[in-house]
Amino acid sequence: MKKILVPTDFSAAAKNAALYAFKLAEQLHTEEIILYHAYEAPVNIDPMVPTVVMPDIDTLKESSEKALEHFKSVICPFCASTIKINTLARYDHLGSGLDEICKETGAGLIVMGVTGGNLLEEKIIGSNALSVAKNGTVPVIIVPPKAIFTKIEEVMLVCDFNKVVETTPVQPIKQILDATSAKLFVLHVDKENRNWSPNTPFESLMLDTLLDGYHPQYHFENNNNFVEAVNIVAQERMIDLIIIIPKKHGLFEGLFHASATKKLAYHSHVPIMVIHE
Repeated sequence: MKKILVPTDFSAAAKNAALYAFKLAEQLHTEEIILYHAYEAPVNIDPMVPTVVMPDIDTLKESSEKALEHFKSVICPFCASTIKINTLARYDHLGSGLDEICKETGAGLIVMGVTGGNLLEEKIIGSNALSVAKNGTVPVIIVPPKAIFTKIEEVMLVCDFNKVVETTPVQPIKQILDATSAKLFVLHVDKENRNWSPNTPFESLMLDTLLDGYHPQYHFENNNNFVEAVNIVAQERMIDLIIIIPKKHGLFEGLFHASATKKLAYHSHVPIMVIHE
């Protein structure tokens, strides 16, 4: 992962994510970090005068670039001198344009923060992080507001043992394991075998075959609360990174529309890596 894209809105959560990305970049021997800000024209409508007021795009661009440079100057001292930091401002919507930005810049990983801290923010999702993770194809690491970087030595993959061969993005998983030399835990969350099927043992064997050479340790949690189960095991195993695959079908169907993932991102202290099938 030679390049990491770090979107920012200059918030405290974004600063924390950038600081996390700096330390992660050191471990991954990343060459470049790109601080990216997507700006849009706010539309102000005066209820007394039904006229849409649009700000000047050039002014928005200049303001965005200045803010990026200031942000860079504030956090740059925390980054290793061997890592190059560049900035990029673009008129775009953050939640849907990051794949193109990654293609343009050559970034193979996105690291971004998620806003949290009160019930209103959680209800409306005050950050675009989950939208990016849902709609994009580039792996995304979501950094919770209170997460502090710890060297990635223990990685936990959450798996439902359903259509493993067709839906497991093996290469990105192996890439992060190879780059960090981390141990791999595989977590399956179920309650009284409600999601068990005659194919489950075979699917488990297939996952073990796909991860041959990485010697995963398996953990089965009997819990009907997905978030609680993931957080409990992450704490017990001292996990440094959680990997989730947002499947289109099966146990994780609608994962990013349900409260489970939102709560996991907001309340976990462990960064969550989203890798698409």
